Amino acid sequence: MAYRLLLTAWFGEYMPHKVLKKPAWLKRRMTAGSDYEKVRALIENCHLHTVCQEAHCPNIWECFSKKTATFLILGDRCTRNCRFCAVAQGPQGPPDPEEPHHVALAVQELKLAYVVITSVTRDDLPDGGAEHFAKTIRAVKDTCPGVGVEVLIPDFQGKRQAWQTVLDARPEVLNHNVETVQRLYPLVRPQADYGQSLDLIRYAAGNGHGISTKSGLMLGLGESRHEIVTTFEDLVQAGCDILTLGQYLQPTRKHLPVDRFVPPEEFDEFKKIAIEMGFSSVAAEPFVRSSYRAKELFRS
Repeated sequence: MAYRLLLTAWFGEYMPHKVLKKPAWLKRRMTAGSDYEKVRALIENCHLHTVCQEAHCPNIWECFSKKTATFLILGDRCTRNCRFCAVAQGPQGPPDPEEPHHVALAVQELKLAYVVITSVTRDDLPDGGAEHFAKTIRAVKDTCPGVGVEVLIPDFQGKRQAWQTVLDARPEVLNHNVETVQRLYPLVRPQADYGQSLDLIRYAAGNGHGISTKSGLMLGLGESRHEIVTTFEDLVQAGCDILTLGQYLQPTRKHLPVDRFVPPEEFDEFKKIAIEMGFSSVAAEPFVRSSYRAKELFRS
C-alpha cells in the first residue's frame, strides 16, 4: 500500500486506486438541530469562513447545531497543497482588516464560552499572518471578556517571532497539528517539516506564558503502530499537553486514499497509551478532529 501511496503522490488524480468501503462505525445519521441554520446564516452574513465548511468536517452538523464553530481566518485558499486537506489552494489577497472584529461579533452573537480560531497557510505574507491571528485573539477577548480562545496555527515557516506574536496575545491553548508520522511527511505534508512542527510546540511550551499546547494526528494513512507511539513520545518530549487522534477520511478522489479504517477499540488503546505517556488530555475516536469538543478537552 505504501508503494501505491507513493505513486499517488507522484501522479495525483490520475493514479487510480481502490476506494475502501466504510465500516459500520463510520456510518452515522447526520441531523441538524434548530440552531444549525442560525449559525450558518450568521457566518455568511458576517462574511466569515469556518474550517467546518471549507474542510468538509464530518462533525459540522453536530457543532453547528450546538452553536459552535471553528473560525477560519486569512481567507479560504491555502498557499500549500497538502495531500489530505480539502481546503482550496491558490493565491489570496491581503487579509481583511475587519475580520478580527467580525469574528469577535460572531462569538458574541453566538454567546460562546470558548472559541477555536484557525487559518489557511499564508506563506505569501511576511509573518504568515501571525499579527492577524493576534489581532483576532485580542478582538475576541476585548469584545467577549471571559471567553476562552484556542488557536490552531500553521508553522509560519519556522519564524519564531511569528510564533511569539501569537503567544503574546495570550490564547488559552495553542494547537499545531503534526498531522502524521515523520516517515509520511514527504507524501502527506510535502511543504512542511516534522522537526519544525515539533520545534514550534517546544517553543510554545517554553515561551507561551503558561499556555496549554496541543497537537493531533490522523490515522489510516499507512503509518505503523510503532510510528504512532514514537510520535507520541516526540510530542511529550516537546511539551505537548493535549492530543487528538482521528480517522483520516479522503475528501475527494484527488486526495490521498485511505490505507485502512482504524477500529474504535484501537483508538481506545492509543488513548490509554497516550495518557500513560504523560498527555494531560486525549481525544481518540474515528470522528475526532483537532477542534472537536475543544472546550471539554481543555477543561478535562
